[in-house]
Amino acid sequence: MKRRLIEQIAKKQVQLDKLAAHVEKSSICSQLYNKVVIEKAILKKQLDDLSRNKLAEKVVRLFPHKKSLICDYFN
Repeated sequence: MKRRLIEQIAKKQVQLDKLAAHVEKSSICSQLYNKVVIEKAILKKQLDDLSRNKLAEKVVRLFPHKKSLICDYFN
């Protein structure tokens, strides 16, 4: 799954590189470029979500850190 996402991100980057030269020439290329940028960002977010340690995040949420106030430093 992770490797497939990395391959898709690389393909999107190749598409972006090819479209970058034609962005200023036509509005269709510009729209397609923007679409590919968004798709690449979605894929990167999915990859980031896969690499997170969800168990550790749940533990951190269960035991929140005590927030210190500025008045605590002057006691």
